[in-house]
Amino acid sequence: MGRLTERVAIVTGAAGGIGAAVARLLAAEGAAVVVADVRDTEGAELAAELGDRAPSVALDVTSEDGWQRAVAEVERELGPVSVLVNNAGIAAWGPMEEQSLESFRQVIDVNLQGPWLGMRAVAPSLRRSGGGVIVNISSLAGLTAYAGIGSYAASKWGLRGLTKTAALELAPDGIRVCSVHPGAIRTPMTADFDDSYTSGQPIPRFGEPEEVARMVLFVVTEATFSTGSEFVLDGGVLAGPPVVVSSKDDAEY
Repeated sequence: MGRLTERVAIVTGAAGGIGAAVARLLAAEGAAVVVADVRDTEGAELAAELGDRAPSVALDVTSEDGWQRAVAEVERELGPVSVLVNNAGIAAWGPMEEQSLESFRQVIDVNLQGPWLGMRAVAPSLRRSGGGVIVNISSLAGLTAYAGIGSYAASKWGLRGLTKTAALELAPDGIRVCSVHPGAIRTPMTADFDDSYTSGQPIPRFGEPEEVARMVLFVVTEATFSTGSEFVLDGGVLAGPPVVVSSKDDAEY
């Protein structure tokens, strides 16, 4: 029997990349997993792969009405939600001065407003299930600055703060809220980056979506004394600058 048998989970952005890996792992652990994505065709294909207890829901995470409809549909079909994984996200590349206001707002709407709407919509269902867990997929860019992705970094730093606020507000209801901060993960979002992008990391490779999924599962099932906490998968980037030591007396910085 899996660790999530009889649990109901919603995973946003589940049609591919990290979201699909999370959906597969939670389903393998026995959860009924709602594959929620604006890409409804790809979402339906994954849902079919996962089986009868994995319905797909077409969901634009920036729509308050969409969230309300999705949660109501899930409760009718499966019962109260006990796990929410806010994974849906987008990025826009380029200097701040070259990004349009429309593009900036779109990134903020999906990456920050989306999880905010999701937590508001799902919280009553989590209470009805007797408590639960919300996992917000932030980013390494929510912990340190990166040039060229201002709107993305702003959204992920904001999600970090929103996570901590929600953790404080929902703790009395037995609801834990944590954030997961992946670094360079091999997904469609990073498809244009070659291996040189990660060569300076202590772990000099891209992470895999399945590694993020295992961290999400740990937060949901094992980190039971953690809320408002940040869980990092960055290949060691935040540990500090790389040091190459050629002898005891000679270190190159």
